[in-house]
Amino acid sequence: MFNHILIPTDGSELSLKAVRHGIALAKALGAKVTAMTVQPALADFIVEGVSITVSPADRAQMTEEFGHRLDSALKAAEEQGVHLATVQVEDREPWRAIIATAEAKGADLIVMASHGRRGVSALVLGSETQKLLTHSTVPVLVFR
Repeated sequence: MFNHILIPTDGSELSLKAVRHGIALAKALGAKVTAMTVQPALADFIVEGVSITVSPADRAQMTEEFGHRLDSALKAAEEQGVHLATVQVEDREPWRAIIATAEAKGADLIVMASHGRRGVSALVLGSETQKLLTHSTVPVLVFR
């Protein structure tokens, strides 16, 4: 049925629920499983004519902090006796990074959480899940 499940996580409790279910599904199917997180792209920028540079130390610190999002996924996989690969990518648009990672890793199912934002908050904050559902050619299983 499914041979490789990709589980994006933002480190939230809701996301961890999807991680646990995705790992359990992978175990039941005998599928490979990869957890991933997406950190925002860090770029130098200019504010009112002043150039602000992001230092290598700042980049390393952010990468480390975002990497900790995967710690809970690794622990959940260990508890269920499942091998879990991890991927951390940098992108301004998480939904694009998730699709690209699914394609690159050969995932045939994406399991993720949705925060269920509606109305104005969904318009203002956007919905990575909705964008993923709209653009992905890989099936997506959403937990709420």
